Amino acid sequence: MKNNIKKLVITALLLALGLVLPFLTGQIQQIGSMLLPMHLPVFLCALICGWEFGVPMALVLPILRSLLFGMPPMYPTAIAMAFELATYAFVAGFLYRKIKKQTVLSLYISIIAAMIIGRIVWGGCMMILLGIKGNSFTYSAFLSGALLNAIPGIILQLILIPVIMVALKKAKLIPIGGNKA
Repeated sequence: MKNNIKKLVITALLLALGLVLPFLTGQIQQIGSMLLPMHLPVFLCALICGWEFGVPMALVLPILRSLLFGMPPMYPTAIAMAFELATYAFVAGFLYRKIKKQTVLSLYISIIAAMIIGRIVWGGCMMILLGIKGNSFTYSAFLSGALLNAIPGIILQLILIPVIMVALKKAKLIPIGGNKA
């Protein structure tokens, strides 16, 4: 019970961080969207607390941010992001927990797999959501949104997430076994 309360508090803190981080990067909209600031707290929540806490947080984050601040726009962006971020949380949290020896390599495996699957889910959501309104979502729009424009954010995530996780483990703030508690 105490461990779940701790995970719930961490999840709430990371949700709050996800709400405010875009303000730091959003002053220059093109750069802000390229750095993917809501992704970092989602990955950290899933890796630290497990997918069971990460998925609900990830589903709520873009919707709540859209309702509170008007960004990202609810349709189709926030809705598609909710599914994308939830996929990140599930895949990263699930894989990281299932890998027996949790190392930096297992972090990278979990994060990269989540990024690939999450971007596919985002593309599928955008195709469905835009299709409902009679618009199309082209392959070039998918490549641009999921990969080309996201390269700075992907690089940032691949650097920061392992650094933060290693620092948290060295500081004994999370168990050496990650989210196995």
